[in-house]
Amino acid sequence: MARLPRLTLAGHAHHVIQRGNNRQAIVLDDTDRQQLMDLVFEKARAHGVAVHAWALMDNHLHLLLTPTTADGVPRTMQAVGRAYVRRFNNRHGRSGTLWDGRYKSTLVQEEGYLLACMAHIELHPVREGLVSDPRDYAWSSHRHHIGQRVDRQLTPHPVYWALGNTPFAREAAYGERVRAGLSAEQQRAIADATLHGWALGDAAFVQALQKHTERRVARSPRGRPPMPVRADEP
Repeated sequence: MARLPRLTLAGHAHHVIQRGNNRQAIVLDDTDRQQLMDLVFEKARAHGVAVHAWALMDNHLHLLLTPTTADGVPRTMQAVGRAYVRRFNNRHGRSGTLWDGRYKSTLVQEEGYLLACMAHIELHPVREGLVSDPRDYAWSSHRHHIGQRVDRQLTPHPVYWALGNTPFAREAAYGERVRAGLSAEQQRAIADATLHGWALGDAAFVQALQKHTERRVARSPRGRPPMPVRADEP
Protein backbone atom coordinates (compact mmCIF):
# COMPACT_ATOMS: atom_id res chain seq x y z
CA MET A 1 0.00 0.00 0.00
CA ALA A 2 1.30 3.46 -0.94
CA ARG A 3 2.20 5.75 1.91
CA LEU A 4 -0.35 8.42 2.71
CA PRO A 5 0.95 11.97 2.32
CA ARG A 6 1.38 13.74 5.61
CA LEU A 7 -1.38 16.15 6.51
CA THR A 8 -0.20 19.51 7.81
CA LEU A 9 -2.45 22.50 8.42
CA ALA A 10 -1.62 25.99 9.56
CA GLY A 11 -2.84 26.86 13.03
CA HIS A 12 -3.18 23.23 14.19
CA ALA A 13 -0.96 21.44 16.68
CA HIS A 14 1.12 18.55 15.29
CA HIS A 15 2.77 15.74 17.23
CA VAL A 16 5.96 14.92 15.35
CA ILE A 17 8.39 12.02 15.83
CA GLN A 18 11.76 11.59 14.08
CA ARG A 19 13.60 8.32 14.67
CA GLY A 20 17.13 7.17 14.03
CA ASN A 21 17.80 4.79 11.17
CA ASN A 22 17.47 1.16 12.26
CA ARG A 23 16.87 2.44 15.83
CA GLN A 24 20.41 3.77 16.01
CA ALA A 25 21.30 6.70 18.26
CA ILE A 26 20.80 10.21 16.91
CA VAL A 27 22.70 11.74 19.86
CA LEU A 28 25.80 10.38 21.57
CA ASP A 29 26.39 13.01 24.25
CA ASP A 30 25.10 16.29 25.63
CA THR A 31 26.88 18.30 22.94
CA ASP A 32 24.86 16.44 20.30
CA ARG A 33 21.69 16.93 22.31
CA GLN A 34 22.23 20.67 22.63
CA GLN A 35 23.14 21.07 18.96
CA LEU A 36 20.04 19.19 17.84
CA MET A 37 17.66 21.18 20.04
CA ASP A 38 19.33 24.46 19.09
CA LEU A 39 18.66 23.60 15.45
CA VAL A 40 15.06 22.66 16.18
CA PHE A 41 14.34 26.05 17.73
CA GLU A 42 16.36 27.95 15.12
CA LYS A 43 14.68 26.32 12.12
CA ALA A 44 11.24 26.45 13.72
CA ARG A 45 11.56 30.22 14.19
CA ALA A 46 12.77 30.60 10.62
CA HIS A 47 9.71 28.81 9.26
CA GLY A 48 7.09 30.29 11.55
CA VAL A 49 6.57 27.22 13.73
CA ALA A 50 5.86 27.38 17.47
CA VAL A 51 7.43 24.68 19.65
CA HIS A 52 5.16 23.83 22.60
CA ALA A 53 6.73 20.66 24.01
CA TRP A 54 9.56 18.22 23.29
CA ALA A 55 11.42 15.20 24.54
CA LEU A 56 14.74 13.96 23.18
CA MET A 57 15.64 10.30 23.56
CA ASP A 58 18.90 8.72 22.42
CA ASN A 59 17.35 7.38 19.22
CA HIS A 60 14.31 9.58 18.57
CA LEU A 61 12.79 13.00 19.09
CA HIS A 62 9.22 14.03 20.02
CA LEU A 63 7.93 17.53 19.24
CA LEU A 64 4.60 19.33 19.63
CA LEU A 65 4.47 22.07 17.00
CA THR A 66 2.02 24.59 15.58
CA PRO A 67 2.90 26.10 12.18
CA THR A 68 1.65 29.39 10.80
CA THR A 69 1.78 28.00 7.24
CA ALA A 70 0.87 24.65 5.75
CA ASP A 71 4.48 23.90 4.84
CA GLY A 72 6.01 25.13 8.10
CA VAL A 73 6.42 21.73 9.76
CA PRO A 74 7.88 19.86 6.75
CA ARG A 75 10.27 22.72 5.96
CA THR A 76 11.39 22.86 9.58
CA MET A 77 11.96 19.11 9.83
CA GLN A 78 13.80 19.02 6.50
CA ALA A 79 16.07 21.90 7.52
CA VAL A 80 16.80 20.37 10.93
CA GLY A 81 17.45 16.97 9.42
CA ARG A 82 19.93 18.17 6.83
CA ALA A 83 21.85 20.54 9.08
CA TYR A 84 22.07 18.14 12.01
CA VAL A 85 23.23 15.15 9.96
CA ARG A 86 26.09 17.22 8.57
CA ARG A 87 27.15 18.28 12.07
CA PHE A 88 26.72 14.82 13.55
CA ASN A 89 28.67 13.10 10.76
CA ASN A 90 31.48 15.65 10.82
CA ARG A 91 31.77 15.52 14.59
CA HIS A 92 31.80 11.73 14.84
CA GLY A 93 33.71 10.91 11.67
CA ARG A 94 30.88 9.04 9.98
CA SER A 95 28.91 9.27 6.75
CA GLY A 96 25.53 8.28 5.42
CA THR A 97 22.00 8.58 6.63
CA LEU A 98 20.99 9.09 10.24
CA TRP A 99 17.20 9.21 10.05
CA ASP A 100 14.68 6.40 9.69
CA GLY A 101 13.06 7.79 6.56
CA ARG A 102 10.30 10.35 6.88
CA TYR A 103 9.29 11.82 10.20
CA LYS A 104 5.87 10.76 11.50
CA SER A 105 3.20 13.24 12.52
CA THR A 106 -0.42 13.67 13.48
CA LEU A 107 -2.75 16.63 13.94
CA VAL A 108 -3.96 17.05 17.51
CA GLN A 109 -7.34 18.40 18.65
CA GLU A 110 -6.89 21.10 21.26
CA GLU A 111 -9.86 20.36 23.49
CA GLY A 112 -9.52 17.10 25.37
CA TYR A 113 -6.42 15.85 23.54
CA LEU A 114 -3.60 18.38 23.50
CA LEU A 115 -2.67 18.23 27.18
CA ALA A 116 -2.75 14.43 27.01
CA CYS A 117 -0.37 14.57 24.05
CA MET A 118 1.95 16.94 25.94
CA ALA A 119 1.95 14.59 28.91
CA HIS A 120 2.56 11.63 26.61
CA ILE A 121 5.62 13.36 25.17
CA GLU A 122 7.08 14.39 28.51
CA LEU A 123 6.39 11.01 30.13
CA HIS A 124 8.29 9.16 27.42
CA PRO A 125 11.55 8.99 29.45
CA VAL A 126 9.56 7.30 32.22
CA ARG A 127 8.03 4.77 29.81
CA GLU A 128 11.51 3.97 28.53
CA GLY A 129 12.78 3.37 32.05
CA LEU A 130 15.30 6.21 32.01
CA VAL A 131 13.81 7.92 35.07
CA SER A 132 10.99 7.23 37.49
CA ASP A 133 9.83 10.85 37.49
CA PRO A 134 9.77 13.13 34.42
CA ARG A 135 11.19 15.93 36.60
CA ASP A 136 14.47 13.98 36.70
CA TYR A 137 14.94 14.01 32.93
CA ALA A 138 16.85 17.05 31.67
CA TRP A 139 16.20 16.70 27.94
CA SER A 140 12.52 17.50 27.70
CA SER A 141 10.22 20.47 28.19
CA HIS A 142 8.71 19.09 31.39
CA ARG A 143 10.79 21.11 33.86
CA HIS A 144 9.79 24.28 32.03
CA HIS A 145 6.11 23.45 32.21
CA ILE A 146 6.20 22.82 35.97
CA GLY A 147 8.29 25.89 36.76
CA GLN A 148 11.64 24.27 37.54
CA ARG A 149 13.42 26.13 34.73
CA VAL A 150 12.65 28.78 32.12
CA ASP A 151 12.98 28.02 28.41
CA ARG A 152 12.14 31.19 26.51
CA GLN A 153 12.32 29.38 23.19
CA LEU A 154 9.17 27.44 24.01
CA THR A 155 5.79 28.90 23.09
CA PRO A 156 3.05 28.07 25.60
CA HIS A 157 0.01 26.66 23.84
CA PRO A 158 -3.27 28.46 24.66
CA VAL A 159 -4.65 25.26 26.18
CA TYR A 160 -1.72 25.16 28.62
CA TRP A 161 -2.09 28.89 29.28
CA ALA A 162 -5.75 28.37 30.18
CA LEU A 163 -4.82 26.06 33.06
CA GLY A 164 -4.47 29.00 35.44
CA ASN A 165 -4.39 32.77 35.82
CA THR A 166 -0.79 32.83 37.09
CA PRO A 167 2.37 30.94 36.15
CA PHE A 168 2.28 29.12 39.47
CA ALA A 169 -1.34 28.01 38.93
CA ARG A 170 -0.58 26.78 35.42
CA GLU A 171 2.53 24.94 36.50
CA ALA A 172 0.78 23.29 39.43
CA ALA A 173 -2.22 22.26 37.35
CA TYR A 174 -0.10 20.83 34.58
CA GLY A 175 2.18 19.01 37.03
CA GLU A 176 -0.85 17.38 38.59
CA ARG A 177 -2.11 16.43 35.12
CA VAL A 178 1.15 14.66 34.33
CA ARG A 179 1.31 12.96 37.73
CA ALA A 180 -2.17 11.57 37.07
CA GLY A 181 -0.71 9.85 34.02
CA LEU A 182 -2.44 8.49 30.94
CA SER A 183 -4.70 5.51 30.61
CA ALA A 184 -3.63 2.60 28.43
CA GLU A 185 -6.38 3.61 26.00
CA GLN A 186 -5.03 7.16 25.73
CA GLN A 187 -1.49 5.91 25.14
CA ARG A 188 -2.66 3.53 22.43
CA ALA A 189 -4.69 6.26 20.72
CA ILE A 190 -1.78 8.72 20.67
CA ALA A 191 0.71 6.10 19.47
CA ASP A 192 -1.62 4.75 16.78
CA ALA A 193 -2.49 8.21 15.46
CA THR A 194 1.14 9.30 15.24
CA LEU A 195 2.48 6.10 13.74
CA HIS A 196 -0.15 5.99 11.01
CA GLY A 197 -0.76 9.69 10.44
CA TRP A 198 -4.38 9.71 11.61
CA ALA A 199 -5.84 12.78 13.28
CA LEU A 200 -5.90 12.66 17.08
CA GLY A 201 -9.32 13.88 18.15
CA ASP A 202 -13.01 13.15 18.33
CA ALA A 203 -15.38 12.41 15.44
CA ALA A 204 -16.31 16.07 14.92
CA PHE A 205 -12.64 17.09 14.76
CA VAL A 206 -11.89 14.35 12.22
CA GLN A 207 -14.90 15.31 10.13
CA ALA A 208 -13.87 18.98 10.09
CA LEU A 209 -10.32 18.12 9.07
CA GLN A 210 -11.50 15.85 6.29
CA LYS A 211 -13.07 18.84 4.55
CA HIS A 212 -9.56 20.26 4.01
CA THR A 213 -8.10 17.32 2.13
CA GLU A 214 -8.87 14.31 -0.06
CA ARG A 215 -6.38 12.32 2.02
CA ARG A 216 -7.96 10.11 4.67
CA VAL A 217 -7.47 11.58 8.15
CA ALA A 218 -8.81 8.57 10.07
CA ARG A 219 -8.56 4.82 9.77
CA SER A 220 -10.97 3.28 7.31
CA PRO A 221 -13.63 1.22 9.08
CA ARG A 222 -12.71 -1.65 6.79
CA GLY A 223 -9.42 -3.11 5.71
CA ARG A 224 -6.44 -4.41 7.57
CA PRO A 225 -6.52 -4.51 11.36
CA PRO A 226 -4.30 -2.00 13.20
CA MET A 227 -0.67 -2.87 13.45
CA PRO A 228 0.43 -3.82 16.97
CA VAL A 229 2.44 -1.15 18.75
CA ARG A 230 5.87 -2.36 19.88
CA ALA A 231 7.00 -1.67 23.39
CA ASP A 232 9.51 0.88 22.09
CA GLU A 233 7.02 2.76 19.94
CA PRO A 234 5.75 6.23 20.97
